[in-house]
Amino acid sequence: MTGPATLPLRFVGFVFWYVGQVFRSAGMVLRDVATPGRQATPRVVRMPLQSWTDAQVVGIGALITLTPGTLTLGVVERDGGRDLLVHSMYDTDNPSAVAALRDMEARMLNAVTVKGGFRP
Repeated sequence: MTGPATLPLRFVGFVFWYVGQVFRSAGMVLRDVATPGRQATPRVVRMPLQSWTDAQVVGIGALITLTPGTLTLGVVERDGGRDLLVHSMYDTDNPSAVAALRDMEARMLNAVTVKGGFRP
């Protein structure tokens, strides 16, 4: 589902999905704080960005930082693009952390671009 006519529907769908992710992440943090022991598996991952405008990079960075348990540390330039450095608290390994972050970015790009999805 892409095109200008579906943009508002895609955006609203993304907002609902993101709010659900915030509540899910907040529940994980709350459970970790309220129960004995430590369930956190902190790590810093490097996520290759598919966002190509500065506004999109800022958008995904802000969404990641607003999600409990994750924090955007910075953007690193590389040949052919940019990477985002992200501190993640509750992913079991680096590939699953990057996969979750890339899923969020794909959903964001689908919600805010007319054609939807990643750049060509």
